[in-house]
Amino acid sequence: MHLQYDDLTIRSALPDDAPQLVRWWNDGAVMAHAGFPLGLGTTVEKEAARLPSPGRLMLEYKNQPIGEMNWRDVGENAAEIGIKICESTFQEQGLGRIYLSLLIKELFSRGFAQIVLDTNLNNTRAQHVYEKLGFRKVAIRENSWHDQLGNPQSAVDYALTPEDFRNFAL
Repeated sequence: MHLQYDDLTIRSALPDDAPQLVRWWNDGAVMAHAGFPLGLGTTVEKEAARLPSPGRLMLEYKNQPIGEMNWRDVGENAAEIGIKICESTFQEQGLGRIYLSLLIKELFSRGFAQIVLDTNLNNTRAQHVYEKLGFRKVAIRENSWHDQLGNPQSAVDYALTPEDFRNFAL
C-alpha cells in the first residue's frame, strides 16, 4: 500500500523498517498505552522476518518515519485498524486524523462496510480523534485485560460505517 497526502505518506512496512519498528516497540514510553510499559522486547531479526506483511504500515512525514499503522480483515466485511504516532514531537499536531482518514478511505474503497478498533479506556486523546472521524462507541470492556505489570485495564470498542465517516484528508 502507498497512500500520499501533502507531506504525509502511508506505505507498506519492509524488512529495512524493522530497526525503526523495534526501537519504537521496545520503548516502554511508546508502548505503555498498549499494555507494554516495559516494551515488547523483540529483535530486529524477528521483526524483519515478518515483513513485508500486508497490513503493517509505516507513517512518514516529509519522508521521515514517525509512526506505524496496521489493518486486518476480521471477517463479516469489517477491517480492524490501529495507529501509533511514535515520535512524540509529531503527536498533538492533527496528523493522526489525516493518516486515519487516508487509511479508512482506502479500506472503504476496497469494499469494507465497517472499520473497527479498540483503545485503552484511559487513552482519551485517541478516543477524541476517533469520535471526530465519526466512530461510535459500541462497548466498554471494564477490566478486560491486564498490562505487562499485571494492572487491570479497560478497553473501548469503536465502529465506523461509510455514512458516518468524516474525512480529514480532503
